Amino acid sequence: MDADILEYYERGGEDTRLVDSVELLRTRVLLRRHLPEHASVLDVGGGSGVHATWLAEEGHRVRLVDPVPRHVATARAKGIDAVEGDARALAEPDASRDAVLLLGPLYHLLDRAERVRALTEAGRVSKDLVIAAAISRWSPMFEGMLRGLVDVPGFTPMLREDLASGTRRGTQHHPFGFTTCYFHRPEELETEVADAGLTLVDLLPVEGMAEWIPDLPGRLADPDKRALLLELLERTEREPALLGATAHLLVIARR
Repeated sequence: MDADILEYYERGGEDTRLVDSVELLRTRVLLRRHLPEHASVLDVGGGSGVHATWLAEEGHRVRLVDPVPRHVATARAKGIDAVEGDARALAEPDASRDAVLLLGPLYHLLDRAERVRALTEAGRVSKDLVIAAAISRWSPMFEGMLRGLVDVPGFTPMLREDLASGTRRGTQHHPFGFTTCYFHRPEELETEVADAGLTLVDLLPVEGMAEWIPDLPGRLADPDKRALLLELLERTEREPALLGATAHLLVIARR
C-alpha cells in the first residue's frame, strides 16, 4: 500500500474513530438487515476490529484482513482471527464465505480498475453477499462548511480538487488533510459493481444529513433522540435526491 496511507493508519486513529458515531450505529443497522444468522464473514480492510468485534458477539464467524500491521496486531489482541492481506488479492478460497465486507478498501484505491478488482475478488470469495463502503464525493465539502474549514487558508484549494476529480493524494501532513483517498459519486459505485460481475441489491447513505447536525453528539447520547435519528435516517434512505448527501455510502451486492 502507499507509504502515506500506511503512515496515517499506523498512528492508531482507527482504534477510536468510530466510537459513539452515527456511522457505526447505521452500519450495524444495515449489516444486520442483510447478513444471515451465524454467517461466515470476511471483513476486508477491517482496521483494528471495530465491526468484527460486534459481529462476532452476535454469533457470526469473522476473519479480518487488513494491510496495516498495527491494525492486525490490535485485532488479534481482541481475540479476532486477523491476518495481513490485500483486498485486490485475497488469500481465500472461492465461495468460502457467506459475505465479504469491504468497509474501507475502496476509500484508498484511486484507480478505478483497482476498485473493480477489489470488488471482483470479494465476489470470488463470497458465496453470496458483497457489502462495500465508499466516501461520498461531497463529504469533504459538507464537513468543511460545518467546521468552518472553508474559511481557513489552504483548505479550499484541496476541496476544489476533491470536488473536481474525487482524488486526494498524500495530504496526511496537511492540517486538515486525511490521506490518499477517493471520493465516490453514487453512480460510479453502481457501474463499478456491475463491472465486477456483481448484481446491485441496494445503494444507501450511511449517515445521511445526520452527520452534519451540529448537536449530533448530544443526540446520540440521549436514547430517545438517538432512536428518532435512526428512524428518520431509515425513512429517508431511499430518497434519490438525498443519496449523495452523506459522509459514506454502502452498497449491497450479490455475486
